[in-house]
Amino acid sequence: MTEVQFHFNAPDRLVYACRLLRKALRRDTGVAVTGDTQTLDQLDRALWTFGEETDFLPHLRLRADAAAPPPRLRRTPLWLVDAPQQADHLPVLLNLGAAPPAGFEAFERLVEIVGQAAPEREAARARWRHYASRGYPVAGHEVGAA
Repeated sequence: MTEVQFHFNAPDRLVYACRLLRKALRRDTGVAVTGDTQTLDQLDRALWTFGEETDFLPHLRLRADAAAPPPRLRRTPLWLVDAPQQADHLPVLLNLGAAPPAGFEAFERLVEIVGQAAPEREAARARWRHYASRGYPVAGHEVGAA
């Protein structure tokens, strides 16, 4: 069953996402990232400029209407996808969207990053209730907490 983790009070969701993705890469863990098109496009740009000059977070941006990538690109560890089903071969799904992502059940773990704005926190509470009411184990993590 998919484990669900919420990371609350991220001052900047995209910067925090970049940090989590860098950590996943260092642990050799593949991650699919989903959300609205604008957020994914912003994350795509952020992954090129995040961190030190020597940092490179290899990733693939795949839109919903795109053809499947060639086999050599399937090994890319980070996929930014409009539809999670495009990357359900990866173990972790990171949701940057406002609603529970369709098909999250295919992943071992789902991570939700929640910012500090009230509307974002309210949407996260609704997602938490959604997952919990369906029996998924849900855990919270306060960003910046030791």
